[in-house]
Amino acid sequence: MAPARRTSRGLLAAQVGFRVVRIARFTTGDVPSYGVVGQADEEEIVASLVGDPLYSGVELTGERHSLGEVRLLAPVIPRSKVVGIGRNYAAHAAELGNAVPSEPLVFFKPNTSVIGPHDPIVYPAASSDVSFEGELAVVIGRICRDVPAEKVADVIFGYTVCNDVTARDLQAKDNQWARAKGYDSFCPLGPWIETVLNPADLMVTTTVNGEVRQRESTALMIHDVAACIAYVSSFTTLLPGDVIATGTPAGVGSLTPGDEVSVTVDGIGTLTNQVVARD
Repeated sequence: MAPARRTSRGLLAAQVGFRVVRIARFTTGDVPSYGVVGQADEEEIVASLVGDPLYSGVELTGERHSLGEVRLLAPVIPRSKVVGIGRNYAAHAAELGNAVPSEPLVFFKPNTSVIGPHDPIVYPAASSDVSFEGELAVVIGRICRDVPAEKVADVIFGYTVCNDVTARDLQAKDNQWARAKGYDSFCPLGPWIETVLNPADLMVTTTVNGEVRQRESTALMIHDVAACIAYVSSFTTLLPGDVIATGTPAGVGSLTPGDEVSVTVDGIGTLTNQVVARD
């Protein structure tokens, strides 16, 4: 194994032989690790990193794995929180009979709701109407508070795909969203973090069993990424690894056990999970 070393993104790209933009969290059956995802010698590979790049920087171990031989995990487990932005597309607000909020409508999901690619979404016994919500998500890269919109890029580590799973009937029954959005497995994230991306006009597409159910551009967000981060950081400190889910477009609908739901965000990739009944 080559000695571990910390380096810049440009030098790292030269060392691993491809453009460094994607950071994944994965396992080969042992302790979860982080790696850089790319193509080398016409093969999709993961180049292993030392530690968590959010905290220790980018440091190669010298190990490489074929992407097909590893299991991808949620690319980040927030130490602190997942922040959701509700009703951030006008058509989605309208389809549920809600007004468009004048400011970002914020809710929280616990970090215990986070799962990774191909992990099961567990349908809770207390609900009979569990819904998918495909979204672009932002991963925060450093401690920040009161971030002005023009400085938001300085605090973003990268972007990933989110499915903000929601028990729609419990959301209405409880008159608040903690239980409806907070169940274990209700926040799939993945497949990796894209660190170089312009979020202004990305297509978000959700399919259920191969049928397209959502397809809309982030250009139609009411509050864009910069506005969301500026607003959230105005009242709470954001920590490295915190995730902000930026809202879902129109087309949300119900899931049933056995369904396979996939969310694709252009420029990032596809996040797929299967729905299972709770034992």
